[in-house]
Amino acid sequence: MTAHTPDFEVRLAQTDDDLRGAQRVRYRVFVEELGGGGAMVDHDARLEQDQFDPFYDHMILIDRAVDGTVLDQVVGVYRLLRQDMADKMGQFYSEDEYDLSKLKASGRKLMELGRSCLLPDYRGGAAMFHIWNALAGYVSEHDIDILFGVASFHGTDIDALAAPLSLLNARHLAPEDIRTRAQPAHFQAMDLVAEDQIDRRAAMLQVPALIKAYLRLGGFVGEGAFVDHTFNTTDVCLILDTARMNEKNRAIYTKDRNA
Repeated sequence: MTAHTPDFEVRLAQTDDDLRGAQRVRYRVFVEELGGGGAMVDHDARLEQDQFDPFYDHMILIDRAVDGTVLDQVVGVYRLLRQDMADKMGQFYSEDEYDLSKLKASGRKLMELGRSCLLPDYRGGAAMFHIWNALAGYVSEHDIDILFGVASFHGTDIDALAAPLSLLNARHLAPEDIRTRAQPAHFQAMDLVAEDQIDRRAAMLQVPALIKAYLRLGGFVGEGAFVDHTFNTTDVCLILDTARMNEKNRAIYTKDRNA
């Protein structure tokens, strides 16, 4: 953890420097830490960016106790795309990986989450609590019904990930009416190990913290995984339906709607 006491602020990126701060965090996590890449990655400036960034809201977590400019102070980020914004862009980002037709046909208000990351020193503490609280406020403000997006396992060795993928498929597969499915051209089956052969404790230890957090809220996964060699990850599609959450968690995400 950090050697100092953080002074957190969460807000949407408002300036070019705010956006570059978000892209710098993404570079440090997805490129330097996880070995990812991409056509628009700027290695000289150490920015992980893509052509979709202008269409998104970028929720940034700032540690004001860090010396320097906002470029130095941004320590976490969430990239948010509401359905009205996706319509302007022409698609949701994850449609290249997943068939979202059931979600889009549901008639409910959708929001895609992506590029979620925290710098290593801020993981496992209060930082995620702050950014998730801000996310809940955003969801409530915009009356979002379903949140979804891809989340990643590090690496592309399916054999090494067979147990956790199989556990997610067996225990947390989304209901049929909101179930996304990996696109046929690169569908990777997740039912790789019979459920009675899975060491559930060992498998869950392999599941990244972000995915476990969504599962605790009552989230589901779509059918099939996507192996992303560009980012050196294996992706699953997470779906969080506020109508299917338990009462405690739903109160957090709908707290302002009845005010």
